[in-house]
Amino acid sequence: MKYAIKCTINFAENENGKYMAGNTIGNIFRLTTFGESHGPSIGGIIDGCPSGIKLDMGMIKAEMARRRPGQSALTTPRNELDAVEFQSGLLDGTTTGTPIGFLIRNTNQRSSDYNAMQQTYRPSHADYTWDEKFGIRDVSGGGRSSARETAARVVAGAIAKQFLAHYDITVQAYTSSIGNVHMSKSYAELDLSMTESNDVRCPETELVAQMTALIETVRDAGDTIGGAVSCVIKGVPPGIGEPVFDKLHAELAKAIVSINAVKGFEIGSGFGSLGLKGSEHNDAFYNQDGRILTRTNNSGGVQGGISNGMDIYFRAAFKPVATIKIEQQTVDTKGQDTTLKAEGRHDPCVVPRAVPIVEAMAALVVADYLLMARTNKCDFY
Repeated sequence: MKYAIKCTINFAENENGKYMAGNTIGNIFRLTTFGESHGPSIGGIIDGCPSGIKLDMGMIKAEMARRRPGQSALTTPRNELDAVEFQSGLLDGTTTGTPIGFLIRNTNQRSSDYNAMQQTYRPSHADYTWDEKFGIRDVSGGGRSSARETAARVVAGAIAKQFLAHYDITVQAYTSSIGNVHMSKSYAELDLSMTESNDVRCPETELVAQMTALIETVRDAGDTIGGAVSCVIKGVPPGIGEPVFDKLHAELAKAIVSINAVKGFEIGSGFGSLGLKGSEHNDAFYNQDGRILTRTNNSGGVQGGISNGMDIYFRAAFKPVATIKIEQQTVDTKGQDTTLKAEGRHDPCVVPRAVPIVEAMAALVVADYLLMARTNKCDFY
């Protein structure tokens, strides 16, 4: 006897209807985020977090304060408290192993700032591509394309960091450049505890005044400026990662490039290796008290997609914020030439606020890969 299964999907009401994929990151330690910039709230669900982790709520609050808008004169004046409301997955502040659900309510929206953009596309913003894909967009704050979504990432990252702390793994990011003002020292030469001592989050404190002045200058002109965030992950044991499509540094690159405004990622020597010979770039091995180390670390702690036990370090390039208060040439939603001078509250430079976001995404990736190693019965466990 033959059987036939017939499935009919009726798009009569909207033949071009599209859905949004890609709201989840991770394999075991998984984060799904939801919500829009000017909606009632944003939030997330964390799957795969092990049970028995006593969470430091003060640490989570502090991480949110590092990312939140309105924290200094160098950021957007939008003032959100970013208070986290946990809905599930905790018992007396300890993880239960079940999904951790949380909300962050939006309390300081000003949607009227976006009225002029209803029929106009902002250059280099998600406006045009969003319309092309979905046929509908939330103009207020950019909807889900807004960097407001990253608040949920920081919550999850704070929990991932507390999981990693059980294995003495730390994640530390910092501002390494603003515009043409670049740090001249490597992370090994710096006291990274100085990162939070200034509003630009640069541990090379001699550069803070220059970076601050540059951001203030472009802000006062109605313009924006880009920069770079560097990150160091210490304590990752050798043997974490996969050798082909799921390389550890490939997953780090995906996670970091998924952050709004990121346009570049490099690990270890990165593009600086282009002019080197193999004899200059190779990291020579040596044995120290039974532990295999490398004399240099041009590989950035990852070789063949797998951690080698050295520090993992990388750098992410952030473009200037697309929304500026200078008149620009653009088109409207009908394709007609026009101009736009954007209003609203926007960061003149996202880099200082991006530092905790970079840390969060890196922590999520490492936590996920540690759990995969445990599943595969890695000797580390």
